[in-house]
Amino acid sequence: MANTSFSGPVRSKGNFKLFTETASTGLDSDRTLGTTAKDARRFYLDEWFLQRPGLNANIDQVSTVEVQRALNRNWEALGTNMTTALCTFATTSAGVLATTAGADQDQAIITPHLDTAATAWAGCLWGTENEVHWETSIMLPAIDNQCVWAGLKLTNVPEVATDANQAYFTFLTDADNSGQSMSDFTKLHFVHSIANTDYISQLPITVAANTPYHLKIEIDSDRKATIFVNGIQYNITSTSGSTGGTAVTSVQPGTAATKSGALTDDVDFIPYNGIEANAGAAEALNTHYICMSRNVYE
Repeated sequence: MANTSFSGPVRSKGNFKLFTETASTGLDSDRTLGTTAKDARRFYLDEWFLQRPGLNANIDQVSTVEVQRALNRNWEALGTNMTTALCTFATTSAGVLATTAGADQDQAIITPHLDTAATAWAGCLWGTENEVHWETSIMLPAIDNQCVWAGLKLTNVPEVATDANQAYFTFLTDADNSGQSMSDFTKLHFVHSIANTDYISQLPITVAANTPYHLKIEIDSDRKATIFVNGIQYNITSTSGSTGGTAVTSVQPGTAATKSGALTDDVDFIPYNGIEANAGAAEALNTHYICMSRNVYE
């Protein structure tokens, strides 16, 4: 398409999208981050990690303490043996790097500052009835012995069976700690749970080191979720099960996406990005940004 100049405002009923085309497949990838023109009917929060998350105890120190002044007031770090010093700015990529302490089962997790009234990230509810949109970009510096999770949960643990309701992406190299048995440990998976019934979608994506993954979950007015990875929309399985995973495909041009079933009504999610070591070595997760939005009213 040739370059075109306009002298007046450009208007669109369906907003604007930035697309790229994959030459080998012909598939269009939606590279839009959030919405290019924000909707006055929605509430938006974007976290670019201008400051790094730290332990809750460090964030809550008096402002005369140097450690506290350098930390992010909206996001905190947590997990088994996690410390503030283990959440750093990434040196070769954007965002923050959360690294485990070095022992088996150590965790490095980032989540909104969960103290009461500390931040709108936690004070504003992200309910299944609010048409929540969540997205993040993550990268693994190495594929080693790890379990990674990113998305919307009730608790900070990676296990599929813990939360009765959830919607998140996960990648794990083995079942050592979590006990989660996947059919293919090289693939990215999407997990959603509806009132204690679990569904695992195995995406046709082999996770690689030093590769950014833009993950997106959108919940519609019927409380049904749809997912995107690096701008490609994927179908979601309707086959239940807390192990294994059912292979799904990308949504092909001219076809409708298979969404999840209706999520349980009035469930308030919390965003978590985390990594757990499955052996006695440090593991790291690079988070570039996290963006969320919801309707201003149900």
